[in-house]
Amino acid sequence: MNDGMTSAGDGRIAREDDPARLNRRALLFGAAAGLGALGLGGCATSDGMSFAEASKWYGAAPNEKFPVPAVDVSKLDPKFYRRTVRYDSKEAPGTIIVDPGKHYVYRIEGDGLATRYGANVGRQGFLWSGEAYVGRKAEWPIWTPPREMIQRQPEAAKYAGGMAPGLDNPLGARVLYLYQNGRYTLYTIYSTSDPETIGNGITSGCTGLLTQDMLDLYSRTPIKTKVIVLPV
Repeated sequence: MNDGMTSAGDGRIAREDDPARLNRRALLFGAAAGLGALGLGGCATSDGMSFAEASKWYGAAPNEKFPVPAVDVSKLDPKFYRRTVRYDSKEAPGTIIVDPGKHYVYRIEGDGLATRYGANVGRQGFLWSGEAYVGRKAEWPIWTPPREMIQRQPEAAKYAGGMAPGLDNPLGARVLYLYQNGRYTLYTIYSTSDPETIGNGITSGCTGLLTQDMLDLYSRTPIKTKVIVLPV
């Protein structure tokens, strides 16, 4: 997708080496389809967080401008729940690291720790890597499809003048716009309400977090924050 989260998780620490309609999905993912529910079943996840706890953590956000529904955590692999993990890095606290190969986004917290979020990332042919920074932030933004997207998906042409904010807007409740050398890259870190997208490569290069995770990251990310996208 182009254009147009101190403590985190439940406080547990895990090591990183541990084993429709023309709406958000249609415009954001293009040809992506067939992402089925994971059927996670009953009691508890591998790190001990129960599904009841996860359901509370990813509950509704009714006080938003457009009330955000709760996440159906039965459709989210537990490994993508937000949590604090050990992550060695020389980067300064606050730095955001995107790992498309593992479908994770990390916020460096210092002292060898990071907040980790499950993510969706670019699909084949749209992956990229390098350094950028947050040049702009927006709450409930207008989404404008780039010309290249309209060429690939003519159905997006109706929004060439901008799509109004709301739950169906592909950028969702919050977005971080990524810049390089003073110019917008057309890549973003954005929010999604669709848990079935997390852990998949489906966008045109942007990185999506569940809205509840993005609300956390957004609130702790100032303008000029460094963003590193790792190669796959």
